[in-house]
Amino acid sequence: MSDRPAIDNSADWIQGYPPASLPLLHRLIPAFERLPLAEAIDHGCVLFRDGKNGDRLIGVMANPQDIQLQRWAENRAGDTVIWHLASAYDLSAWLGKQSATRRLLAEPENAAGEGDEAEPVEQALSLNKISQQTSPIVRLVNATLHDALRLGASDIHLESTRTGLDIRYRIDGVLESIRAVRGSELARQVISRLKVLAELDIAETRIPQDGRLAVRLDSQARQIDLRVSIMPSLHGEDGVLRILDKSDLTSDQQALSLDGLGLAEADMAQLRALAAEPYGMLLASGPTGSGKTTSLYALLSEIHDGREKIITIEDPVEYELPGILQIPVNEKKGLNFARGLRSILRHDPDTIMVGEIRDRETAEIAIQSALTGHRVLSTLHANHVFDVFGRFSHMGIDPYLLTSAISGVFAQRLLRRLCPACARESRPTPQQMTDLKIHGNAAQSTFMQATGCDACRGTGYRGRSAIVEILALDDALRTLIAQRAPINEIRQAARQSGTRSLREAALELARQGQTSLDEVRRVTARH
Repeated sequence: MSDRPAIDNSADWIQGYPPASLPLLHRLIPAFERLPLAEAIDHGCVLFRDGKNGDRLIGVMANPQDIQLQRWAENRAGDTVIWHLASAYDLSAWLGKQSATRRLLAEPENAAGEGDEAEPVEQALSLNKISQQTSPIVRLVNATLHDALRLGASDIHLESTRTGLDIRYRIDGVLESIRAVRGSELARQVISRLKVLAELDIAETRIPQDGRLAVRLDSQARQIDLRVSIMPSLHGEDGVLRILDKSDLTSDQQALSLDGLGLAEADMAQLRALAAEPYGMLLASGPTGSGKTTSLYALLSEIHDGREKIITIEDPVEYELPGILQIPVNEKKGLNFARGLRSILRHDPDTIMVGEIRDRETAEIAIQSALTGHRVLSTLHANHVFDVFGRFSHMGIDPYLLTSAISGVFAQRLLRRLCPACARESRPTPQQMTDLKIHGNAAQSTFMQATGCDACRGTGYRGRSAIVEILALDDALRTLIAQRAPINEIRQAARQSGTRSLREAALELARQGQTSLDEVRRVTARH
């Protein structure tokens, strides 16, 4: 290694903080025994050995004015350092290549097999540890994660702008702006830090990347998984972190039943009756984030008594349910929903949960499973219960087989609950009466309105409740669907059999003072 040039004695390396180009960085000899790679990535500085003078340390950083960082690195190395300047892009590219190289070298020893998903790296978060961080980037990222978990956010959005980075949390289904970080270079370093934590390629900025990481709050001994999505944008890269807090379901038995979802008593009774059927398919529909999977978990937990074999296949497994076999989809290995469902049927199940029906093959196997004596629970992306049959028709599924297999469908939404500390009474406005079709005695009723206070961070809402639209298929409805009757005719027959729309369920919550008319209008559609 002594033959390799450690430093370039050209004019670029004299006068104050000489620049270090990317090719030169690749020719230097890193001193990872003095400053490990993980810490170099965290702090954005690297130490090298002088190949001609082994006792001398060369430091490279992007911000020569960060005297505190220089002192920290010298204390960490236990020696004086001669500092040089590199562009932030070159330094990140070099660190990315070093990280990728070491990950590849470690794979034969650490990986269970080629393409297997490694467990997410776990990060410990506490206010004390955040305050002790010397790197402002690490401190900002850790504080962002800590605050999001403390506030109960479901997602963290990091959006690169022309002037820096906007940080927003999705709380109770609505995005709230938290802070704006000024400086495009700082924004890029924050995204790079997230890539490091999620073990992504920090040098790649042109294509989307997905990863995972885990954090543990010191004050609450629980692990929280985060799914990380990085997307190139006009001003750099954006990041979205989906927070999967397993304790939401596993630590509270109340949350493992329908009682913990805030559903109406009549709706819970009807869902329990449909889930108790010994065979047939029960489908949950709705957009992403509407609580479909949580409701299916609650139903599984209620019907699980240890006397039946319950198997799920999900992408990914979001929560662990004791006593239930849960299989994660692994597309890299060829394990998709259809292939996994075929194998599940050979595993003697009584109840099967399919995370999502996405294609014709999965739909056909799920329907055949329901027709051959299995109880099947699954989700489908559709706006309301009647859209479900259109989705299956688009997949090319025979409507007669479909109606024979399905026992019921429910569409679900989540409405924000009014903050009890600041909600106040109000009468519906003319516009609200028109939009929500409020007539007669209801127009004279008093509803509650969001105001905002410290307890709810000024939003006027705290927590959410689920509402559902349930379609239990009877012979009349099966005949109409099999005959491909118009949607209006099917809807009219469903209403006669007792189906209540999402809008009607939401208005009932508003009449009870649990939510506002504005929230009803935001979440539900006219039909």
